[in-house]
Amino acid sequence: MNKIKILGTTAFVIAASIVITSCKDKRSTGWEYAPNMYEHKAYEYDQANDNFKNGQTAQTPPAGTIPVGFKKFDYPNNVGGYQQASLEVKNPLPLTSNNIEEGKKLFTTFCSPCHGVTGQGDGLVVSHGYPPPPSYSKGQSSRGGAMKDLTDGKIYHTITYGVNAMGSYASQVAPEERWKIVMYVHHLQTL
Repeated sequence: MNKIKILGTTAFVIAASIVITSCKDKRSTGWEYAPNMYEHKAYEYDQANDNFKNGQTAQTPPAGTIPVGFKKFDYPNNVGGYQQASLEVKNPLPLTSNNIEEGKKLFTTFCSPCHGVTGQGDGLVVSHGYPPPPSYSKGQSSRGGAMKDLTDGKIYHTITYGVNAMGSYASQVAPEERWKIVMYVHHLQTL
């Protein structure tokens, strides 16, 4: 019986030693220098917040303010806005080879899957059965007129809002990048 008792006690001591020593983090001093980084007290945007008079965490921006980097485009998403943009909107960027080259890269990334690398409406998705967009040099716009006659404003409006099967690219392509694409589309209209 003594042997069994000694073996049992030894096994218990070994097991307890393993558990006790394996749970301790040897790198930790046990001190918290910035406890708010471990247990944050940040509010979620839709959570009630007593720090403000109206009790909201997400505050309404002051009237007349716009987000940093936002470029206002005051033309509605309809045919009237499209026509008005055609008459009034001009590309603010200088026509440089660098801007056209950047426009080509952006066009290749965002537009060529449907419009094709040369803007002829023969992109990869068309080869999979998707309806082809009109050619920039030979096609007719669904809103009237030849595609080769599209103005800066019409192209920019279309990139911003989309038309027909093409959705808006406003969330993927920044305003300055849209203008570079407009420059490159003008190049494709001449092919």
